[in-house]
Amino acid sequence: MDQQSGFTLLELMVTVAMAAIVLTTGVPGFQTVVKNNRMTTATNGLVGALNLARSEAVKRGVRVTVCKSADGTGCVTTGSWAQGWIVFTDPDNNANYDSAAETLLRVQEAIEGNLTMVGNLNVANYISYTASGQSQLTGGAFQAGTIAMCDDRSANVGKNIVLSLTGRVRLVTEVSCP
Repeated sequence: MDQQSGFTLLELMVTVAMAAIVLTTGVPGFQTVVKNNRMTTATNGLVGALNLARSEAVKRGVRVTVCKSADGTGCVTTGSWAQGWIVFTDPDNNANYDSAAETLLRVQEAIEGNLTMVGNLNVANYISYTASGQSQLTGGAFQAGTIAMCDDRSANVGKNIVLSLTGRVRLVTEVSCP
């Protein structure tokens, strides 16, 4: 007589129960990893755009601006930085992209996930660099401020992108989010 080998029903049920336990403990941790990676990616994208703008302003000898953009073709004054941004040369110093006279350097589409990126008064809508590498408002005053990044968690998981008066960007991590 041939002997058949395989799993018994009891062995299969124990294996499925163990798999369910592993998944229920592992999935929440994985969601945290995904949220942390989304926030880090968004942070690196904006910091990279600001560094590009500063270096291009110095290299080209002309003002370069980074502004919020919902469609990648113009600047907006509503919404948060999470809707996307553009980097462009701004020789007319108006912090508004005019496709005929200015060069578009980079476009960032909207950030995925439930992120908010809100700038305070001086960096709420745009950040502009002069040929000397300093950040400056269109009125001529030096520009400094903070863009706060948070997601739907209410712990110390936020990040702040801080723009100094000299135009340098630094990152503050583990910031409290509302």
